Amino acid sequence: MRMNNRVALITGAGRGIGRAIAEAYAREGAKVAVADLTEEAAADTVSAIEAAGGTAMALAMDVTDEQAVDNGVDAIVERWGSLDIALANAGVQHIDPVHKLAFADWRKVMNVHLDGAFLVTRAALRQMYASGGGVMLYMGSVHSLEASPLKSPYVAAKHGMLGLCRAVAKEGAEHGVRSNIICPGFVRTPLVEKQIPEQAKELGISEEEVIRNVMLKNTVDGEFTTVEDVAELAVHLAAFPSAALTGQSIVVSHGWHMQ
Repeated sequence: MRMNNRVALITGAGRGIGRAIAEAYAREGAKVAVADLTEEAAADTVSAIEAAGGTAMALAMDVTDEQAVDNGVDAIVERWGSLDIALANAGVQHIDPVHKLAFADWRKVMNVHLDGAFLVTRAALRQMYASGGGVMLYMGSVHSLEASPLKSPYVAAKHGMLGLCRAVAKEGAEHGVRSNIICPGFVRTPLVEKQIPEQAKELGISEEEVIRNVMLKNTVDGEFTTVEDVAELAVHLAAFPSAALTGQSIVVSHGWHMQ
């Protein structure tokens, strides 16, 4: 197994991409801290991991709450003795053109993605530096690298996470910490399902047209990226053996964005 006995934290892991990665890490032998807004939200993921023979713990962690993040990381280290991998995955979305966007909605998206990523990073690095190294990962997006209409706070936050990832790769190198950001295309999670009718209404087109002509228009095959695709990449990045791969944005998008 590629991650045997390593300790991993994944935020926003109660469902969607985070859950798929948590289950994949556990199959590869990691002990997985499943973090979500409430402990109950993480419980199903933990139950699935334990039913499959893996090891996991559920954490209540609002990533915008400094104390909650620090306490969660402390709880992981208290239980398992270390933190080897942290993935800042928690996210939200808001659809609006810039000129109609409420400041409160801008702040919410930025707080969860960018402030949350910072707080998780800071808490994780303190543990990783003390223990001699680790892996810091971020759930970015193709929107870390290019923009789409109606998503300005999400695009800005994901670009910011790319910058944070690169800064951590530079600073963390002397402490044995690698840092990379995963940049998926559209994955049909609850977050994306919610966007389909919202974009249809805003653009004045059908939901089918949103899928075909907006979300999947620039892919090579008209297919959604799957949670399994993203989870496989997350395992590879966590298990990669050296700093040859650090500070990188890795795109998994059916060719939507090529770099």
